[in-house]
Amino acid sequence: MVDVPEPVELLQRLIRVDTTNPPGNEAALVTYLGGLLRDAGVSTTVVGDNLIARLPGRGLVPPLLMQGHLDVVPVSDHGWTHPPFSGEIADGFVWGRGALDMKSGVVMMLVALLRMVASGSVPPGDVILALLADEESGGERGAKYLVENRPELFEGVRYAIGEFGGFTMEIAGRRFYPVQVAEKQICWVRAVVRAPGGHGSLARPGGVTARLASMLRVLDRRRLPVHVTPVVRTMISALAAGLPSPVGRVARLLLVPALTDRLLGGLGEVGLTLAPLFHHTATPNIVSAGDGAVNVRPTSAVVDLDGRLLPGFGPESFLAELQALLGDDVELSVVRHDPVTLAPDLGLFDTLAGVLREHDPLGAPVPMLMPASTDGRFFSRLGIQTYGFTPMTLPASMKFTTLVHGVDERIPVDAVGFGTSCVESLLARFH
Repeated sequence: MVDVPEPVELLQRLIRVDTTNPPGNEAALVTYLGGLLRDAGVSTTVVGDNLIARLPGRGLVPPLLMQGHLDVVPVSDHGWTHPPFSGEIADGFVWGRGALDMKSGVVMMLVALLRMVASGSVPPGDVILALLADEESGGERGAKYLVENRPELFEGVRYAIGEFGGFTMEIAGRRFYPVQVAEKQICWVRAVVRAPGGHGSLARPGGVTARLASMLRVLDRRRLPVHVTPVVRTMISALAAGLPSPVGRVARLLLVPALTDRLLGGLGEVGLTLAPLFHHTATPNIVSAGDGAVNVRPTSAVVDLDGRLLPGFGPESFLAELQALLGDDVELSVVRHDPVTLAPDLGLFDTLAGVLREHDPLGAPVPMLMPASTDGRFFSRLGIQTYGFTPMTLPASMKFTTLVHGVDERIPVDAVGFGTSCVESLLARFH
């Protein structure tokens, strides 16, 4: 008899285990979840703080990988309606850090796998479940380590599911399910501005802090050039086809680079969500200047930019665009670049779309470019195409993108069950 936990109850348990990264502390969850799998008769392998389970299939198709991370980003204690590691259920939601990113996805995958074991059914191919460490800090202990040191664990895999995709997005009264088929590349950049220093009492215009303020203002108010990549062309075309005629015609005009930014500016929240899909982005997240002495004018200021590149581009073109935007007096250097080595492979998309339509006939699945980066970038090195597929039915008023890594992260109770059922359906039919 296989003991299959209820998805919502399991999610509450996972949220209550603080796996904030740094440092991660994923080992407790690896032990607990590994025990659930082994009790169900599923073989597991533990590598560091990573858990890999394999359910044998009928051998009709290549193995399917389901990958999700166990760590979460840090929280601020300010502004949370419910404590961030409480896993409370209130107002129809499960609240807490990791509710969206991505302990709910882990629950969907694991419970779907256990349900298949409990039913006695055998999937068409092997199913591999990889529960990973360290995604939120770069994957050095997690997916990156496994790909570089234990690639045999994923031998034969062509397709994977992971974060993010399959969540509802409403536009003009129509419901869509964007499914990630590609993601942007990490390209972290350090920007340095310099100016003569001196005594703090002798104010001079054009100092380091003034130059710093000017650079930050430019980054806040101006975008890098528009690029319409093939995956975004496919995404916007699919959205336009599902929208009422006048809105659909406007959506198609987003694909005209001379009009893109003007149209995005008039689309409110939807425009803000779509904008990173048409541009490289550079977000100034760490700023430092001075040497700790308030009476000394600093000679340099450093800004670390979270850069994200569109598919098909490299750091050189990104730096050229940034330099043109910020001016030649700003020194730019690449700190880290994680390329995505595969062009999108849509071979499994129709299967995923069919699952979503089965569970929500009124929803329209569309391929999506992920504006952020996931562990899928590492698995791409093994020739594995990752799809963002952790399906969630969300209220139209819920701003998904602001809750991920934000205050009051939460997921509707019903969405956890919906996603689990969708993944369960996928395991019975992937090919």
